[in-house]
Amino acid sequence: MTLLHEKHTFLEMSTPTRFQKLVKDVKTRIKEVSPQEAVGEVERGAMLIDVREREDWEAGHIPGAVHLSRGTIELEIEERVPAVNTPIICHCGGGSRSALVAESLQKMGYTNVKSLAGGMRAWKEAGLPVSAK
Repeated sequence: MTLLHEKHTFLEMSTPTRFQKLVKDVKTRIKEVSPQEAVGEVERGAMLIDVREREDWEAGHIPGAVHLSRGTIELEIEERVPAVNTPIICHCGGGSRSALVAESLQKMGYTNVKSLAGGMRAWKEAGLPVSAK
């Protein structure tokens, strides 16, 4: 477990941080899907976007996912996904950053955006495949 992960886990057990409050609020305005629902949606053509950092992507990612990091997705999304009605499922490590991205994409006019509930952690816990670069 990394120091950042340990700190994040500790914070989850204590008083909610401003970040956690923000994510909770954002999740009232976006849709989340379970890993199993995401598999079905990807099979039907949804684009799976990994918003984690490059190092996390290279350590292991969901097969077929596209990497557009949280820090640059708003700059790159129109080139990668020009049609605003394209089904998109964003994911990160635990579901917080992808929720923020989903809301941001909705504000940009994307009409069919969801976030993977529990992120990569939930994906792995469901026993779904992960590949390395």
